[in-house]
Amino acid sequence: MSVMVVAAPGAEAAAAGLAAHLQARQGSVESRRFPDGESYLRLRDDVAGHEVVVVSSLRDPDPQALGLWFLAATARELGARRVGLVAPYLPYMRQDARFQPGEAVTSGLFARFISQQFDWLATVDPHLHRHASLSEIYTVPTRVVASAPAIARWVQANVPAPLVVGPDSESEQWAADVARRVGCPSLVLAKTRLGDRQVEISLPDARAHAGRTPVLIDDIISSARTMAVAAGRIRESLGVAPVCVGVHAVFSPDAMQVLQEAGAARVVTCNTLPHPTNGIDVGPELAQAVQDLLRG
Repeated sequence: MSVMVVAAPGAEAAAAGLAAHLQARQGSVESRRFPDGESYLRLRDDVAGHEVVVVSSLRDPDPQALGLWFLAATARELGARRVGLVAPYLPYMRQDARFQPGEAVTSGLFARFISQQFDWLATVDPHLHRHASLSEIYTVPTRVVASAPAIARWVQANVPAPLVVGPDSESEQWAADVARRVGCPSLVLAKTRLGDRQVEISLPDARAHAGRTPVLIDDIISSARTMAVAAGRIRESLGVAPVCVGVHAVFSPDAMQVLQEAGAARVVTCNTLPHPTNGIDVGPELAQAVQDLLRG
């Protein structure tokens, strides 16, 4: 089986890492934009007969998605055996129901769009809420990579006497998984959302964990308001600045400042989206998922 890893624009580093893990050839793409914003794409390598693995960050999904679709369609036209997508961060997962009349349920629409041109999808910890699994909306085989093993490795190597903290009830199972792998205790905060950018956090009695370093973990750091409020509560209660860990480094322009002002000792993220805080490598787990899909 001949495998070629191709980077969508902006995902060159991630593609190089995946190609190294897979011991696969890395293809290259020429891309630019015309004055009116249209995309120009050219696959520089012969993809005929290859299993083509396209890697995309989808950090800015609207301008990136159409070019990604063009890239997959072109690989098919040029004779690729199959075309798979590795999107460590999978966007369009928040709008999974029609909350107001006339709203677009974009999670399903985006899934249909991607499923049209790709034969499979691998991603890391998508924000599944009302969907039990990606197979409810994607019509192609999917693999979800859990970040917990990589986060646990990092915590074990970098945080003495950790206490894993989840910011809300949705994170309870996940925080417990990381804590189990590390071999440390965990606790979960209670969150009440008061609006898009305002939350209220309450902390259970944590006196039994005095002397431990809190590690606050969330799947997405976007506005960082939830994590910042949680970090403040933890610092007030335990007297220790928490280490803040995120899977997907979305980061609004002021998110890092918000976390620093809240008293975070350190902010670290997985390398699903390129960001200066990237310090946790999910590459080995992602490569294993791709290998499983290629065998399918």
